[in-house]
Amino acid sequence: PPVTNVMFLKTHKTASSTVLNILYRFAETHNLSAALPAGGRFHLGYPWLFLARYVEGAEQGGPGRRFNIMCNHLRFNPPEVQKVMHNDTFYFSILRNPVFQLESSFVYYKSHVPAFRNVSSLDAFLASPWTYYNQSLGLSNAHARDSMWFDLGFDNGAPPEEGYVRARLLDVEQRFQLLLITEHFNESMVLLRRLLRWRLDDVVAFRLNSRSQHSVTPLSPACQERAKHWCALDWRLYQHFNRT
Repeated sequence: PPVTNVMFLKTHKTASSTVLNILYRFAETHNLSAALPAGGRFHLGYPWLFLARYVEGAEQGGPGRRFNIMCNHLRFNPPEVQKVMHNDTFYFSILRNPVFQLESSFVYYKSHVPAFRNVSSLDAFLASPWTYYNQSLGLSNAHARDSMWFDLGFDNGAPPEEGYVRARLLDVEQRFQLLLITEHFNESMVLLRRLLRWRLDDVVAFRLNSRSQHSVTPLSPACQERAKHWCALDWRLYQHFNRT
């Protein structure tokens, strides 16, 4: 039988909306319950760490209400997620090359993120990031640095020390059964389908929220290297899970 208890950690600017749509369609076709944001919001408390009460109806009928599908944006907080999901839930997420993920975030969040607001291009930002990036603004600058690391519930301001990074990577390995890779989207979906024992029809999709090529700014090799350095935690995360 197909797996029907699924938690997808929806990262930002990674083709995750396409995956979200597939999951909602599956939930509808199979009459499954979805953990929707309370109060008609689009996300589950993001950028704050997730709490069970951010889910519509989670506290009705006493504690212990469980859902089949969870896939809206949230900042991962396992003990709280476990309060609203079944014990046998399949956990997965999606990662993208942080160089291109940062470029996409810059364009998309330019007017919302303080670090991006007053700089003309990503090139200019990466040439001198600390001029624009104020760590004390914390959550409001989450999209400007190591945002996949942040989405996983980790500290995106942490220095990328080997021991710390390894411990967190192990954490991710233990909590998630699969990490899709945006650059290998189709192959990732084949793998996901196999693990969930879903039909091909269940995972066929059109790309959503995807940008036209002319809106993508090509980054110079030097700029790409600076992006890897600036998003060192995301780069380690991506390299680790993209190896396979």
